Amino acid sequence: MTENTTRRPVLVTGASGMTGRRVLAGLRNLGVATRAASRSSEWRFDWQDRSTWDRVLDGAGSVYLVQYDPEPLTEAFVERAVAHGVERIVLLSARGADRPGYFEGVDEPVTHLLSEEAVRTSGLEWTILRPGWFAQNFDEGVLADGVREGVLRLPTGEGAVAWIDAEDIAAVAVAALTEEGHHGRAYELSGPRALTLTEATAEISTASGRPVRYEAVSVQDYVTERLAAGWSRGDALLMTSSLSAIAKGREERPFPGVREALGREPRGFAEFVEEAVAAGSWVR
Repeated sequence: MTENTTRRPVLVTGASGMTGRRVLAGLRNLGVATRAASRSSEWRFDWQDRSTWDRVLDGAGSVYLVQYDPEPLTEAFVERAVAHGVERIVLLSARGADRPGYFEGVDEPVTHLLSEEAVRTSGLEWTILRPGWFAQNFDEGVLADGVREGVLRLPTGEGAVAWIDAEDIAAVAVAALTEEGHHGRAYELSGPRALTLTEATAEISTASGRPVRYEAVSVQDYVTERLAAGWSRGDALLMTSSLSAIAKGREERPFPGVREALGREPRGFAEFVEEAVAAGSWVR
């Protein structure tokens, strides 16, 4: 990366999201110039409105890229980034993107795999992040409502997950955006050990002082419940596909990506829970 690139701002897409806002904070703590891009920010960016792409890319030296899941738009965006002189891209991908059949019911090639191919063949410096299930799903994401209601009903059987803390994902992204030595790497990111949903909810219950439990349900019952909650059938089926990796035991293996990128061990689930409780995440 050239000295000129390091003086140019880092474009952070998905800047209001679970990882994006943490990447933004990490970069700003280092004094790095940034552009926070989202549909509601000053640097307005909308994947479905290509007229917003050029303004956010013009003058940027590097990009933290959170893809648009419903449609494979990454290739076109990366081509535009190259045209604007961007030199480095850090892509948020997903565990299993390179493994056909990892998620049940998903046609191949999945959007994440197409995004990975787009950055690999771009000619730019690139780093790919492949995290598994985020710990923050329990307080910010799709599992939060169940925790607050006191019961998580999911079609995941007794599957375990090496839950990755979003703070670690962001720390790896910041390192890849600002340091040398990460080009051409695909980091598999996970927490240090696997916990079942029963174990995870027990930890949350003990630390928060509120009863939370996990109940395994069938895929059919889960979809029915999601529809009753106002979800579309497409969204319910997409979630069952994502959860299928847990049920099949594909998310339980810890990976060394955090250690490889940062030279330290990943944050544990208990540390996430402690901070979430202190922040009042599960207070109604």
